[in-house]
Amino acid sequence: MENKFVYSFNEGSKDMRDLLGGKGANLAEMTKIGLPVPFGFTVTTEACKKYYSDGKQIDQTVVEEIKIKLVELENVMGKKFGDPKDPLLVSVRSGAPISMPGMMDTILNLGLNDETVIALAKLTDNERFAYDSYRRFIQMFGDVVLEVPMKEFNKIFDGQKAKVGAEFDVDLGTEDLKTIIVGYKKLVKDTLGRDFPQDPQEQLMEAITAVFRSWGNDRAILYRKLNDISESLGTAVNVQSMVFGNKGNDSGTGVAFTRSPVNGERSIYGEFLVNAQGEDVVAGIRTPKPIHEMAESFPEAYKNFEHIADVLEKHYTDMQDMEFTVENSKLFMLQTRNAKRTAEAAVNVAVDMVNEGLIDKKTAVLRIEPDFVEHLLHPRFDSDDEDKATPIAKGLAASPGAAFGKICFQAKDATELADKGEKAILVRQETSPEDLAGMVVAQGILTAHGGVTSHAAVVARGMGKCCVAGCSAVAIDEDAKVMTVNGKKYKEGEFVSLNGTNGNVYEGMLKLVPPDISGNFNKIMSWADEIRTMKVRTNADTPKDLKQALVFGAEGVGLCRTEHMFFNEERIPAIREMIIAKDEKSRRVALAKLLPFQKGDFKEMYLAVGDRPMTVRLLDPPLHEFLPKTKEDMQQLAESSGVPYDVLVAEAESLKEFNPMLGHRGCRLAVTYPEIAEMQTEAIITAAIEASAELGKDIVPEIMIPLVGEKKELMNVKATVVATAEKCMEKADKKLEYMVGTMIEIPRAALTADEIAEEAEFFSFGTNDLTQMTFGLSRDDTAELIRGYVDKGIYDHDPFKSIDRDGVGKLMKLATELGKKTRPNIHLGICGEHGGDPKSIEFCNSIGLNYVSCSPYRVPVARLAAAQAAIKQGK
Repeated sequence: MENKFVYSFNEGSKDMRDLLGGKGANLAEMTKIGLPVPFGFTVTTEACKKYYSDGKQIDQTVVEEIKIKLVELENVMGKKFGDPKDPLLVSVRSGAPISMPGMMDTILNLGLNDETVIALAKLTDNERFAYDSYRRFIQMFGDVVLEVPMKEFNKIFDGQKAKVGAEFDVDLGTEDLKTIIVGYKKLVKDTLGRDFPQDPQEQLMEAITAVFRSWGNDRAILYRKLNDISESLGTAVNVQSMVFGNKGNDSGTGVAFTRSPVNGERSIYGEFLVNAQGEDVVAGIRTPKPIHEMAESFPEAYKNFEHIADVLEKHYTDMQDMEFTVENSKLFMLQTRNAKRTAEAAVNVAVDMVNEGLIDKKTAVLRIEPDFVEHLLHPRFDSDDEDKATPIAKGLAASPGAAFGKICFQAKDATELADKGEKAILVRQETSPEDLAGMVVAQGILTAHGGVTSHAAVVARGMGKCCVAGCSAVAIDEDAKVMTVNGKKYKEGEFVSLNGTNGNVYEGMLKLVPPDISGNFNKIMSWADEIRTMKVRTNADTPKDLKQALVFGAEGVGLCRTEHMFFNEERIPAIREMIIAKDEKSRRVALAKLLPFQKGDFKEMYLAVGDRPMTVRLLDPPLHEFLPKTKEDMQQLAESSGVPYDVLVAEAESLKEFNPMLGHRGCRLAVTYPEIAEMQTEAIITAAIEASAELGKDIVPEIMIPLVGEKKELMNVKATVVATAEKCMEKADKKLEYMVGTMIEIPRAALTADEIAEEAEFFSFGTNDLTQMTFGLSRDDTAELIRGYVDKGIYDHDPFKSIDRDGVGKLMKLATELGKKTRPNIHLGICGEHGGDPKSIEFCNSIGLNYVSCSPYRVPVARLAAAQAAIKQGK
């Protein structure tokens, strides 16, 4: 049948998820394999899409199909909808193609009214059960469909409990429930100016409409945004004959998992309640019992449940999350779905299932969310402790992990605190390279401004430190050393806790749980390494970061940023001396002071990395970034350099640019001051020669010239690099292979990549700047704007988090093709922050990059994502 909008449970299967939604497809599948599922039908996602395209109206064709399926349901159940003697009652539940737990709304006991409740009481010989079911229906329908606030219903319910001295819901008698129902109906009448609907047909259509409408509620929209679920999927609606867990002590309801979602242990994990309906478990209205105690309450039903759990797990070959009801000691299955689980559980379940023969290694690798892996590498807050705490603010989850410490507003204050053995949280409007010393010693970093690719975020991820960025709810007065959140002031020295995984900021100290990387984690990663074809390097500027990355499986360094080495207290005076020098001779004197530091740094890095590749980027940022920001520091520089204070201030002002990211930086510095590139090349080559000799290994330096937009720029700087490298090798009487390449981070470079490849032996895509220049957006200033664009649907996602395939991606693909056309063996990689993003990694694999490079703590994420990309793309 063309354009069929409604399917009975016996017409579908698990393969029809996009049409029937996850819940409907699984109800159909359980029906198909003979499990005890109350019969019903599913109104498809296509009907939902049609509802929205028709101006939020249910088409009459859909209405007629629903009526036909309702008659079929009546025939199967032997009951009539709205029958005053033996009424059919149904539940109405949503079910999107992708599981969205807790996001959509459910209605139980639909079909009850002032007449059918009497029939239900007579049929069951249980008046209390009937009126309890009716009051639940009015409450749910009133909240979900009629949009009367739940708190108003709760006031009436709790008021009656208090009046009669009932401690628990089950202590209320039949007359109490009747009184509550009268109050509920009066509330609806007073709020809406109309009576609570008594016609079951009207109830059903209003409920289905409400489920469709709930696809657009705030909770659902937020969940989809957080989990990158498409708005266009729509939700299905499942109409299912009711079974009752609230009929008495031989009835109950529960939720359970086939294995522990916490650690993956192979035993049924869950809870149940006697004499209750489903929402009592999930809403926390009563305290449930552990699932294993169900064996005492309903021994036969529990035995059957254990068998069904085993059947479902083997059938779906994945851990299941199940909902069930026991009515008069008989078990009914209401839902099954692949279970959400912690990172630890995901790893353990995947490995165990391979060992049990349920899945193969490729499936196990695909089962692990790449971003989950990083959770295993950082400390986190104790879940119970965090559940009890209320966030005082929320920012961007810029670098995962958790930390607590005393608030510090200046880097030097954080350093002083750390020297005393105390924990510091560095709180800044935004950070700059000048804050590096404080960032190194801080437990975590909180900034009011900046996005996920801001300085704070990038550096924190590289160090494996927790960072919450762009937290606009926090007003920071760095001079007064006070931060204000919602009117409350927090002074320096007070404790705060940061969750860099979800962006939450808490008052005080939350309990930390250390990371625990199990043997199963290493096993999954070894399988990923067997499968992937793309290499994974790290962005590292210090031996400490590099060694950590190598522990995590990095296969080299894709980006060593030389400027980060200059901010050490011993080095900063020399770089500043070079900047304020008035002629080349003076600059060379200052650079000679820097040379041993640079050479020592590179040698340490080469000794750590061995014969693995390491790409070193020549100086990139504008020079003014290295000058003092405060009057006090500027005066100190005047004293140490002998240059008058006023002259220094004037020099600093002359270096400032209106748009420094598009100014005198990158290769432009080396064109203007070739002596800088000479010094850095000498440091790189001599360090490699010495490290090669000590290690007895052949090191092949990769020297990267940044921000090239014109082939002649690259030729100019490359000539300096080559001449210097040759001199160094001649002086050392040692020949060394080396490569000179460039970052593709300017759109023009991508468009002329065939010309640039004539000079460059490798390309590394600097996607932070490439995205910035392609969109014309400052990554440090537009976090709020981008969030607004995503909210309005202008952008599908933040392009600084995942590569924009339609724009930036096209430039990358073109540059790759043009580069290979000129130089077939050109080496291609990515070193922007996107190098640690799973979706971007999948794209990089598809266009044929040789490697991705990311911060140390993203290396395992990248290894897994590269393997998943290889599996999906058949590479």
